[in-house]
Amino acid sequence: MRGLRPALFLFLLAALAINAPWITQRIYGLFYQGYVGRLPAFPPPGPGERVLILAPHPDDESLCCGGLIREALQRGAEVHVVWLTSGDGFEWDAALLDRTLSPSPQDLRNLALTRMAEARQAASALGLHPSHLHFLCYPDRGLLHLFLERYRTPYTSPQTRLDQVAYPGCRTPGVPYTGQALEADLEGVLAQVRPTLLLAPSPLDAHADHRATGYLALRLLRPGLSALFWIVHGGVEWPLPKGLHPALPLEPPPRGRGLPWQRLDLTPSVRTAKEAALLAYRSQTEILGRFLLAFVRQNELFSPHPLPPASR
Repeated sequence: MRGLRPALFLFLLAALAINAPWITQRIYGLFYQGYVGRLPAFPPPGPGERVLILAPHPDDESLCCGGLIREALQRGAEVHVVWLTSGDGFEWDAALLDRTLSPSPQDLRNLALTRMAEARQAASALGLHPSHLHFLCYPDRGLLHLFLERYRTPYTSPQTRLDQVAYPGCRTPGVPYTGQALEADLEGVLAQVRPTLLLAPSPLDAHADHRATGYLALRLLRPGLSALFWIVHGGVEWPLPKGLHPALPLEPPPRGRGLPWQRLDLTPSVRTAKEAALLAYRSQTEILGRFLLAFVRQNELFSPHPLPPASR
Protein backbone atom coordinates (compact mmCIF):
# COMPACT_ATOMS: atom_id res chain seq x y z
CA MET A 1 0.00 0.00 0.00
CA ARG A 2 2.83 2.37 0.87
CA GLY A 3 4.40 1.73 -2.53
CA LEU A 4 1.18 2.68 -4.27
CA ARG A 5 0.98 6.13 -2.69
CA PRO A 6 4.02 7.66 -4.50
CA ALA A 7 2.81 6.17 -7.79
CA LEU A 8 -0.68 7.58 -7.24
CA PHE A 9 0.77 10.98 -6.37
CA LEU A 10 2.90 11.00 -9.54
CA PHE A 11 -0.11 9.94 -11.61
CA LEU A 12 -2.24 12.77 -10.22
CA LEU A 13 0.58 15.26 -10.73
CA ALA A 14 0.96 14.17 -14.35
CA ALA A 15 -2.80 14.44 -14.87
CA LEU A 16 -2.71 18.01 -13.53
CA ALA A 17 0.15 18.96 -15.85
CA ILE A 18 -1.49 17.41 -18.92
CA ASN A 19 -4.97 18.83 -18.37
CA ALA A 20 -3.83 21.95 -16.49
CA PRO A 21 -6.60 23.31 -14.30
CA TRP A 22 -6.44 27.08 -13.96
CA ILE A 23 -3.67 27.20 -11.35
CA THR A 24 -1.27 24.98 -13.32
CA GLN A 25 -2.18 26.85 -16.50
CA ARG A 26 -1.06 30.08 -14.85
CA ILE A 27 2.25 28.56 -13.71
CA TYR A 28 2.80 27.06 -17.16
CA GLY A 29 2.07 30.39 -18.85
CA LEU A 30 4.41 32.35 -16.59
CA PHE A 31 7.21 29.83 -17.12
CA TYR A 32 7.06 29.81 -20.94
CA GLN A 33 5.82 33.33 -21.70
CA GLY A 34 9.24 34.91 -21.32
CA TYR A 35 11.09 32.06 -23.02
CA VAL A 36 8.90 32.01 -26.13
CA GLY A 37 8.78 35.82 -26.16
CA ARG A 38 12.56 35.92 -26.54
CA LEU A 39 12.50 33.82 -29.70
CA PRO A 40 13.02 35.80 -32.94
CA ALA A 41 9.76 36.97 -34.51
CA PHE A 42 8.92 35.65 -37.98
CA PRO A 43 7.26 38.18 -40.31
CA PRO A 44 4.31 36.62 -42.21
CA PRO A 45 4.56 36.40 -46.02
CA GLY A 46 3.06 39.32 -47.89
CA PRO A 47 2.27 40.61 -51.40
CA GLY A 48 4.09 38.87 -54.24
CA GLU A 49 4.91 35.79 -52.16
CA ARG A 50 3.57 32.32 -52.95
CA VAL A 51 3.44 29.87 -50.07
CA LEU A 52 3.15 26.09 -50.44
CA ILE A 53 2.44 23.94 -47.38
CA LEU A 54 3.25 20.21 -47.53
CA ALA A 55 0.76 18.44 -45.24
CA PRO A 56 1.15 14.69 -44.70
CA HIS A 57 -2.53 14.34 -43.64
CA PRO A 58 -5.69 16.44 -43.61
CA ASP A 59 -5.51 18.53 -40.38
CA ASP A 60 -1.69 18.97 -40.37
CA GLU A 61 -1.94 22.19 -42.38
CA SER A 62 -4.17 23.73 -39.70
CA LEU A 63 -2.19 22.35 -36.76
CA CYS A 64 1.18 23.61 -37.93
CA CYS A 65 0.29 26.64 -39.95
CA GLY A 66 -3.36 27.68 -39.66
CA GLY A 67 -2.33 31.01 -38.19
CA LEU A 68 0.36 31.59 -40.81
CA ILE A 69 -2.10 30.76 -43.60
CA ARG A 70 -4.60 33.29 -42.31
CA GLU A 71 -1.99 35.98 -41.66
CA ALA A 72 -0.38 35.50 -45.09
CA LEU A 73 -3.72 35.71 -46.89
CA GLN A 74 -4.65 38.88 -45.00
CA ARG A 75 -1.35 40.43 -46.10
CA GLY A 76 -1.87 39.60 -49.77
CA ALA A 77 0.24 36.45 -50.19
CA GLU A 78 -0.93 33.49 -52.27
CA VAL A 79 -1.19 30.26 -50.26
CA HIS A 80 -1.52 26.67 -51.49
CA VAL A 81 -1.78 23.40 -49.54
CA VAL A 82 -0.85 19.97 -50.87
CA TRP A 83 -1.96 16.91 -48.88
CA LEU A 84 0.24 13.89 -49.53
CA THR A 85 -2.27 11.40 -48.05
CA SER A 86 -5.99 11.46 -47.40
CA GLY A 87 -5.72 10.05 -43.87
CA ASP A 88 -7.06 6.61 -44.85
CA GLY A 89 -4.88 4.63 -42.42
CA PHE A 90 -6.34 5.78 -39.08
CA GLU A 91 -8.16 2.60 -38.08
CA TRP A 92 -9.35 3.89 -34.67
CA ASP A 93 -11.00 6.80 -36.46
CA ALA A 94 -12.79 4.52 -38.92
CA ALA A 95 -13.80 2.22 -36.07
CA LEU A 96 -15.41 5.10 -34.21
CA LEU A 97 -17.15 6.58 -37.24
CA ASP A 98 -18.52 3.23 -38.39
CA ARG A 99 -19.16 1.89 -34.87
CA THR A 100 -17.20 -1.29 -35.53
CA LEU A 101 -14.27 -2.98 -33.83
CA SER A 102 -12.85 -4.16 -37.17
CA PRO A 103 -13.09 -1.48 -39.87
CA SER A 104 -12.95 -2.93 -43.37
CA PRO A 105 -10.81 -1.63 -46.24
CA GLN A 106 -13.98 0.02 -47.58
CA ASP A 107 -14.55 1.75 -44.24
CA LEU A 108 -11.06 3.24 -44.48
CA ARG A 109 -11.61 4.30 -48.09
CA ASN A 110 -14.78 6.08 -46.95
CA LEU A 111 -12.77 7.73 -44.19
CA ALA A 112 -10.47 9.20 -46.85
CA LEU A 113 -13.43 10.88 -48.56
CA THR A 114 -14.64 12.23 -45.22
CA ARG A 115 -11.26 13.69 -44.36
CA MET A 116 -10.85 15.26 -47.80
CA ALA A 117 -14.25 16.95 -47.38
CA GLU A 118 -13.21 18.15 -43.92
CA ALA A 119 -9.96 19.52 -45.37
CA ARG A 120 -11.96 21.64 -47.81
CA GLN A 121 -14.11 22.97 -44.94
CA ALA A 122 -11.03 23.76 -42.86
CA ALA A 123 -9.43 25.52 -45.82
CA SER A 124 -12.57 27.60 -46.27
CA ALA A 125 -12.46 28.62 -42.59
CA LEU A 126 -8.91 29.89 -43.13
CA GLY A 127 -9.84 31.73 -46.34
CA LEU A 128 -8.01 29.52 -48.85
CA HIS A 129 -9.22 29.47 -52.45
CA PRO A 130 -10.60 26.06 -53.56
CA SER A 131 -8.27 26.04 -56.59
CA HIS A 132 -5.28 26.27 -54.22
CA LEU A 133 -6.00 22.87 -52.63
CA HIS A 134 -4.10 19.87 -54.00
CA PHE A 135 -4.85 16.26 -52.98
CA LEU A 136 -2.24 13.64 -53.92
CA CYS A 137 -3.97 10.72 -52.13
CA TYR A 138 -1.02 8.44 -51.42
CA PRO A 139 -1.34 5.88 -48.58
CA ASP A 140 -1.59 7.08 -45.00
CA ARG A 141 1.12 5.40 -42.88
CA GLY A 142 2.88 4.41 -46.09
CA LEU A 143 4.95 7.45 -47.11
CA LEU A 144 8.17 6.29 -45.48
CA HIS A 145 7.80 2.93 -47.24
CA LEU A 146 7.48 4.74 -50.58
CA PHE A 147 10.49 6.90 -49.83
CA LEU A 148 12.81 4.15 -48.57
CA GLU A 149 11.65 0.83 -50.03
CA ARG A 150 9.09 1.23 -52.80
CA TYR A 151 10.49 3.99 -54.96
CA ARG A 152 9.70 2.11 -58.20
CA THR A 153 7.75 -0.96 -57.03
CA PRO A 154 4.09 -0.33 -56.12
CA TYR A 155 3.16 -0.47 -52.45
CA THR A 156 -0.15 -1.94 -51.26
CA SER A 157 -1.76 -0.25 -48.28
CA PRO A 158 -2.49 -2.84 -45.57
CA GLN A 159 -5.41 -0.66 -44.43
CA THR A 160 -7.27 0.04 -47.71
CA ARG A 161 -5.79 -2.73 -49.92
CA LEU A 162 -5.21 -0.09 -52.61
CA ASP A 163 -1.98 0.07 -54.61
CA GLN A 164 -2.77 3.18 -56.65
CA VAL A 165 -4.33 6.64 -56.32
CA ALA A 166 -8.07 6.02 -56.42
CA TYR A 167 -10.17 8.74 -54.76
CA PRO A 168 -12.24 11.37 -56.61
CA GLY A 169 -10.53 14.75 -56.59
CA CYS A 170 -6.98 13.42 -56.54
CA ARG A 171 -4.35 15.07 -58.72
CA THR A 172 -3.32 12.02 -60.78
CA PRO A 173 -5.83 9.16 -60.45
CA GLY A 174 -4.54 5.72 -61.35
CA VAL A 175 -0.84 6.30 -60.72
CA PRO A 176 0.82 3.58 -58.62
CA TYR A 177 1.76 3.99 -54.99
CA THR A 178 5.48 4.48 -55.58
CA GLY A 179 7.98 7.00 -54.30
CA GLN A 180 8.77 7.95 -57.89
CA ALA A 181 5.11 8.80 -58.67
CA LEU A 182 4.78 10.75 -55.41
CA GLU A 183 7.89 12.78 -56.12
CA ALA A 184 6.69 13.46 -59.68
CA ASP A 185 3.36 14.70 -58.33
CA LEU A 186 5.12 17.02 -55.89
CA GLU A 187 7.32 18.35 -58.67
CA GLY A 188 4.18 18.97 -60.70
CA VAL A 189 2.60 20.99 -57.89
CA LEU A 190 5.81 23.00 -57.51
CA ALA A 191 5.87 23.75 -61.24
CA GLN A 192 2.24 24.90 -61.08
CA VAL A 193 2.49 27.00 -57.90
CA ARG A 194 6.08 28.28 -58.30
CA PRO A 195 6.34 28.90 -54.53
CA THR A 196 8.71 31.37 -52.97
CA LEU A 197 8.29 29.72 -49.54
CA LEU A 198 7.86 26.03 -48.74
CA LEU A 199 6.59 24.83 -45.35
CA ALA A 200 7.18 21.20 -44.41
CA PRO A 201 7.56 18.93 -41.38
CA SER A 202 10.99 18.61 -39.84
CA PRO A 203 12.48 15.11 -40.17
CA LEU A 204 12.60 15.20 -36.35
CA ASP A 205 8.81 14.75 -36.15
CA ALA A 206 7.86 11.48 -34.44
CA HIS A 207 5.34 10.42 -37.12
CA ALA A 208 6.82 8.37 -39.98
CA ASP A 209 4.65 10.09 -42.63
CA HIS A 210 5.84 13.48 -41.37
CA ARG A 211 9.49 12.43 -41.49
CA ALA A 212 9.07 11.16 -45.05
CA THR A 213 7.41 14.44 -46.07
CA GLY A 214 10.34 16.33 -44.54
CA TYR A 215 12.85 14.23 -46.49
CA LEU A 216 10.90 14.81 -49.72
CA ALA A 217 10.83 18.55 -49.04
CA LEU A 218 14.63 18.59 -48.81
CA ARG A 219 14.80 16.94 -52.25
CA LEU A 220 12.50 19.62 -53.66
CA LEU A 221 14.53 22.60 -52.49
CA ARG A 222 16.30 24.65 -55.14
CA PRO A 223 17.88 28.11 -55.49
CA GLY A 224 15.34 30.87 -54.91
CA LEU A 225 13.01 28.69 -52.82
CA SER A 226 13.25 29.24 -49.07
CA ALA A 227 11.78 26.83 -46.53
CA LEU A 228 10.47 26.69 -43.00
CA PHE A 229 10.03 23.53 -40.95
CA TRP A 230 7.54 22.64 -38.23
CA ILE A 231 6.74 19.78 -35.86
CA VAL A 232 3.33 18.42 -34.86
CA HIS A 233 4.29 15.15 -33.16
CA GLY A 234 6.90 16.68 -30.90
CA GLY A 235 7.29 14.28 -27.98
CA VAL A 236 5.33 12.59 -25.20
CA GLU A 237 2.22 14.65 -24.37
CA TRP A 238 3.49 17.76 -26.21
CA PRO A 239 2.01 20.32 -26.46
CA LEU A 240 0.94 20.86 -22.87
CA PRO A 241 -1.59 21.47 -21.50
CA LYS A 242 -4.16 19.64 -23.59
CA GLY A 243 -7.35 21.36 -24.67
CA LEU A 244 -8.12 24.89 -25.82
CA HIS A 245 -5.84 27.47 -24.16
CA PRO A 246 -5.49 30.35 -26.66
CA ALA A 247 -3.92 32.70 -24.10
CA LEU A 248 -0.95 30.38 -23.50
CA PRO A 249 2.26 30.33 -25.57
CA LEU A 250 3.19 27.32 -27.70
CA GLU A 251 6.62 26.23 -26.50
CA PRO A 252 9.23 24.44 -28.66
CA PRO A 253 8.69 20.66 -28.76
CA PRO A 254 11.13 18.30 -27.03
CA ARG A 255 11.94 16.58 -30.33
CA GLY A 256 12.87 19.97 -31.79
CA ARG A 257 15.63 20.65 -29.29
CA GLY A 258 18.49 22.46 -30.98
CA LEU A 259 16.43 23.92 -33.83
CA PRO A 260 16.60 27.72 -34.25
CA TRP A 261 12.91 28.35 -33.63
CA GLN A 262 11.14 31.52 -34.69
CA ARG A 263 7.71 32.52 -33.44
CA LEU A 264 4.76 33.87 -35.37
CA ASP A 265 2.47 35.79 -33.00
CA LEU A 266 -1.24 35.35 -33.75
CA THR A 267 -3.96 37.92 -33.23
CA PRO A 268 -7.18 36.85 -31.46
CA SER A 269 -9.11 36.84 -34.76
CA VAL A 270 -6.49 34.63 -36.39
CA ARG A 271 -6.60 32.22 -33.45
CA THR A 272 -10.38 32.07 -33.82
CA ALA A 273 -10.02 31.18 -37.52
CA LYS A 274 -7.48 28.48 -36.69
CA GLU A 275 -9.81 27.00 -34.07
CA ALA A 276 -12.67 26.95 -36.60
CA ALA A 277 -10.43 25.15 -39.11
CA LEU A 278 -9.50 22.47 -36.59
CA LEU A 279 -13.11 22.00 -35.50
CA ALA A 280 -13.99 21.29 -39.14
CA TYR A 281 -12.16 17.98 -38.69
CA ARG A 282 -15.07 16.34 -36.88
CA SER A 283 -13.79 12.84 -37.59
CA GLN A 284 -10.58 13.73 -35.73
CA THR A 285 -11.94 15.81 -32.88
CA GLU A 286 -14.07 12.91 -31.63
CA ILE A 287 -10.85 11.09 -30.74
CA LEU A 288 -8.11 13.73 -30.68
CA GLY A 289 -9.98 16.95 -29.95
CA ARG A 290 -7.92 17.96 -26.92
CA PHE A 291 -4.68 17.33 -28.83
CA LEU A 292 -5.79 19.31 -31.87
CA LEU A 293 -7.08 22.29 -29.92
CA ALA A 294 -3.85 22.46 -27.88
CA PHE A 295 -2.25 24.01 -31.00
CA VAL A 296 -4.51 27.08 -30.82
CA ARG A 297 -2.09 29.28 -28.89
CA GLN A 298 -0.63 32.79 -28.89
CA ASN A 299 1.93 31.77 -31.50
CA GLU A 300 3.12 29.20 -34.01
CA LEU A 301 6.71 27.99 -34.30
CA PHE A 302 8.88 27.55 -37.39
CA SER A 303 12.53 26.75 -37.97
CA PRO A 304 14.54 27.84 -41.02
CA HIS A 305 16.53 24.61 -40.67
CA PRO A 306 15.15 21.04 -40.71
CA LEU A 307 17.76 19.67 -38.27
CA PRO A 308 20.02 21.06 -35.53
CA PRO A 309 23.42 22.28 -36.78
CA ALA A 310 25.25 19.20 -35.44
CA SER A 311 22.91 16.91 -37.43
CA ARG A 312 23.26 18.62 -40.81
